[in-house]
Amino acid sequence: MNRKRFLKSGLVGLGGMIAVPTILTSCDRITPVVDPNACALSPSEMAGPFPIKTPADWVRGNIIGDRVGIPLMITIKVEDVNNNCSPLAGVLVDIWHCDAKGNYSEYSNQIEGDFTSQHFLRGRQTTDTSGNASFISIYPGWYPGRAPHLHLEVISSSGQSLLTTQTAFPEAVSNTVYATSGYNGNFDTSNSADGAFGDSLNKNIATLVTGNTTDGFTLNETIKVAL
Repeated sequence: MNRKRFLKSGLVGLGGMIAVPTILTSCDRITPVVDPNACALSPSEMAGPFPIKTPADWVRGNIIGDRVGIPLMITIKVEDVNNNCSPLAGVLVDIWHCDAKGNYSEYSNQIEGDFTSQHFLRGRQTTDTSGNASFISIYPGWYPGRAPHLHLEVISSSGQSLLTTQTAFPEAVSNTVYATSGYNGNFDTSNSADGAFGDSLNKNIATLVTGNTTDGFTLNETIKVAL
């Protein structure tokens, strides 16, 4: 399916309540300066205070729930550094992130209240033969003290945690997204000042982000683990 048609129409049907703003951006393609061919472990980062409580209950590709925001299709590629960074099939990828307003599901004391009974923006997928796991989501918002980010954990088929990490977004893309309705405006913490990945930003920044606020965005990230 054509990417634009998928994001603009297909995502709306899957997500139920996705708002797609009509503001065009000049950020159709932003490629961070990073060497995707370097075969080295991805940085290990904290799971944060709001990890998935029961990830096995949320095996799904569409993690939107009832959240509203600019569509984001996420593809995570997992590679094994012990096998010359070959694609790693059959491992689990858990993902979680905040909504457009900075709230996490499954926890209380969020910016807009108690979300303990909700499970939006959390999911689990198994990598295919190309090492890829994909999720349909929305572009995350931000909350005070953190730069915009995704949380990821890679788990072996036997249940061993191989890596917990975080993925940062190009600031130019985030600035454009946060200027649209439904988001909280400019974030207060830059990528370089972020307490989790500020010291390893060149390895945490998303491999590739493309798109615009009309059609939505796609994010590709390569996570390198040791099996």
